[in-house]
Amino acid sequence: MVRVGTLTVVFTIFYCSQIGAQTSGVVRIGVMNDMAGVYADDQGPGSVLGAQLAVEDHGGRAAGRNVEVLSADHQNKTDLGAAIARRWVENEGVNVIADLPNSAIALTVNEIVRDHNRVMLASGAGTALLTGGKCSPNAIHWTYDTWAYGHGLARAVADQGVKSVYFITADYAFGHDLEKQFAEEFVKRGGKVLGSARHPIGTSDFSSLLLQAQSSGADVVAFANAGGDTSNSLKQAAEFGLGQRQKLAALIMGQNNVRALGLKASREFCCSCRFTGI
Repeated sequence: MVRVGTLTVVFTIFYCSQIGAQTSGVVRIGVMNDMAGVYADDQGPGSVLGAQLAVEDHGGRAAGRNVEVLSADHQNKTDLGAAIARRWVENEGVNVIADLPNSAIALTVNEIVRDHNRVMLASGAGTALLTGGKCSPNAIHWTYDTWAYGHGLARAVADQGVKSVYFITADYAFGHDLEKQFAEEFVKRGGKVLGSARHPIGTSDFSSLLLQAQSSGADVVAFANAGGDTSNSLKQAAEFGLGQRQKLAALIMGQNNVRALGLKASREFCCSCRFTGI
């Protein structure tokens, strides 16, 4: 995810020119993300490398100061992410915390950087709360959010005549918000939400959730999750033959998911529905 690194450095150049006497010498960018879990393919080591390469491309300096990149794995644990952020801003002189896949962690870091007058650049986090109820002058939310994907895809689904939906949802801030945004738009357009089944991040077995979705009789099963969870849930949906009975909608899906699915599951998914938040 080189785009994270490039924008981080461009923003840091601007930021460094504003902080003046507040800091001297080195400006530090902390890239915090999931290095080995369900979001690692989209944001893990690649984001860190992207930031490092972007710093090198800019000569390792911004506004007359040296720039350093630190990194840390939050392991999708909110308490760990908060501890890393506090250590960075209180003890290690970090000026900007970037990336932050996992909305629950991003919302916590958002409060920490505001309290310490630092900056958060959220590229991996999806919740629309970052530009809504939790908006902060110290945070920039960049790349995408749950409002855009939820409302946009709900319109597309409703316009194709779908009348009912059942959710399989990641059980934390991001999944809840994505489900909420889709449901609001879908219901406004005359659709019905028949229920939802929720799962923890990184679960390996979606069978009971898929059976609940099947028994709901909904026209569409909507997957309000992301990263490896989306890939794994769609793979298992293909094994169950769910797409032969109901349409499938992946609310956030990228090229890494397509590659992870493999040919059989991709065929099952594509023949089922064609609704994707890519």
